[in-house]
Amino acid sequence: MPSKVKPRLSRGVLDMKFMQRTKVKVAKEDDDEQSRALYSNEINDKMLNSNSNFIIETSYAICEGLIDGRLSFRGMNPELERIMEQEKAEKESTLKPEQPKDVSDQDMAKTYYANKAPSASRTMQKKFNSKNDNKRRHQQQHQQQRKPQFKKPRQDDDNDD
Repeated sequence: MPSKVKPRLSRGVLDMKFMQRTKVKVAKEDDDEQSRALYSNEINDKMLNSNSNFIIETSYAICEGLIDGRLSFRGMNPELERIMEQEKAEKESTLKPEQPKDVSDQDMAKTYYANKAPSASRTMQKKFNSKNDNKRRHQQQHQQQRKPQFKKPRQDDDNDD
């Protein structure tokens, strides 16, 4: 039984000027043959012989791992990139397991208020002192630093002599 092997034209003949159309046709046939060989396990006979470009699947399971249709790179669509980052962060946060706590929240709060709360309340108190309190304190310090001045004797002190 003879096999259906088509005789091939040599490269020299295909390079001739009048054979250019045939050369393009032969190259296209070779590409089609290579693509069929690559996807032979995924393409069945029904797909090869049909005129339709659509594949009907009964399950949507093949769509689970697909990415969103809208993509943006290098700042071309900043709004879309922001949305992509948010989705990525949400996926990462759901994947990370929560680490066990060595100290409970209640113990941490007790320790914080025992050590830090008094100093924190003093800091806040200083922050909310009024301007007048600060001015009064400044004036008192300034008066203590002044030199004593000579005071005139009073009139009634002179009359007693």
